[in-house]
Amino acid sequence: MATVEVKNLEGQTVKQLELADAVFAVKPNQSLLWEATKQYLASQRRGTHKTKSRAEVSGGGKKPWRQKGTGRARVGSIRSSLWRHGSIAHGPVPRDYSYELPKKMLRGALRSALAAKFLERRLTVVDQFELKDGKTKNFAAALRTLGAGKTVLVVDDHRNRNLDLSSRNISGCDLLRHHEVHPYHVLSHDGLVISEGALTRLQESLR
Repeated sequence: MATVEVKNLEGQTVKQLELADAVFAVKPNQSLLWEATKQYLASQRRGTHKTKSRAEVSGGGKKPWRQKGTGRARVGSIRSSLWRHGSIAHGPVPRDYSYELPKKMLRGALRSALAAKFLERRLTVVDQFELKDGKTKNFAAALRTLGAGKTVLVVDDHRNRNLDLSSRNISGCDLLRHHEVHPYHVLSHDGLVISEGALTRLQESLR
């Protein structure tokens, strides 16, 4: 069974924590990670692109010339999609791109993402986020001490107002609760800084 050091915000090792083999001893599954990433990014699309159909474009109520006898092609409206300033044929319409992955696939992808961070030595476990105030400077200094990297995902298991205030203005730092973590969140950050309580809860839910 693998172990990881539990540190405080000063970077000092407090104790050793045993990691669940069912989560951190698995070989990262690249195909699962790809599927989870694709699903997350698809769900973030706004899908508000829109072009005007023939029924929506302005004007064109009158037939420009008679059907026969002019020698020109027959035309019913100046707002035909063949004309300049006309409608767009088969153009994009608002749609929802989101879809759901099976829960087993999503849990497997999260296990793979966590295992990958552990193998890359980019997983940092802290005993708890005890912050005296909500100053950004103090928490940024703590992240540098922990060697979190340029972009860091911070995960806690309960609401912490000082942590919310101190982390929200740090560039490249995102704060989530343990039940909000998606595989994409883990993969898209250089480092993962997680509290001992949040890691314990994640392991219990992924076994």
